[in-house]
Amino acid sequence: MKRYLQFFVILGIFIVFSCQEKDKTEVAINAIPVNLEVVRFDDEFANAKPEAIPILKNSFPYLFPEQVPDSVWIMKLTDTLQLELKAEIDKAFPNFKTQEKELITLFKHIKYYVPNYEVPKVVTLVSEVQYDARVVLTDSLLLIGLDNYLGPEHKFYAGMSNYIAKALNKDYMMADVAGAFAKTINKFPRNRTFLSRMVYYGKELWIKDKLLPKATDAEKIGFTPEEMAWAKANEEQMWRYFIEQELLYSTASELDRRFLDPAPFSKFRLELDNETPGRLGRYMGWQIVRAYAKNNPEVSLMELLDMPSDELFKKSNYKPKK
Repeated sequence: MKRYLQFFVILGIFIVFSCQEKDKTEVAINAIPVNLEVVRFDDEFANAKPEAIPILKNSFPYLFPEQVPDSVWIMKLTDTLQLELKAEIDKAFPNFKTQEKELITLFKHIKYYVPNYEVPKVVTLVSEVQYDARVVLTDSLLLIGLDNYLGPEHKFYAGMSNYIAKALNKDYMMADVAGAFAKTINKFPRNRTFLSRMVYYGKELWIKDKLLPKATDAEKIGFTPEEMAWAKANEEQMWRYFIEQELLYSTASELDRRFLDPAPFSKFRLELDNETPGRLGRYMGWQIVRAYAKNNPEVSLMELLDMPSDELFKKSNYKPKK
């Protein structure tokens, strides 16, 4: 009985210490100053007169391809689809204050881990539902197509595959921005093994863990809550499948399509496939990276990102829960 009591006392001290460390980190992050400039280009274009097009082109040259004549933009001002898209954006985003606060918090976290990072200017726009480029991040600009965040059941997304439409929700916007940033510091591996690519995506999701501590796991990876529950419940069986099929060190490109690329479901080639969410290989890579980070808390974010996948995997001591 004494031994058990000592164990729980030590465990309690460890939990309290961990919480205190997290609190200190968040206090330090909140103290970081961030000046965020948000420009509602969707508003400026919607309210423009034809004679203002040259002024807009001068202010936003990156949004007006040189080969497109002014007459096209003038027609867009009264285009039915453009007007309807803007009307629906205004319903979903009567203002951008909530998202602006979330972006400031996100950039505070980024600057904590990457102190020299220059916060980009944020420009919101109507992208005509270019869902595969709903967030574009450059050195100085963050472009957000607001018409890609109207909710999965929106009429504009009718006919889309569910695995695409489910992420077209404002709840996933910050995860998209964090993911765009993660790609700027997380190098795609030269090693072509399935393990290396799983760990690459796992690192990207772990960056989201650091930058979005209040986001749900489902929001970070783009799953529904039900899909996340399925992944957690079947983690051990998935891992056993990867081991038994000797997939970890395979360089077969088909594994990307089966387990890493966006898709309606993952392809184990079993009856249960239709129950699965896509991209489960990313989920498994995430758990490997999390295991490593938990066992090596002294390793910095950048040190972890630089670590080869094989080394990280071996030192993670990853063992999925049964």
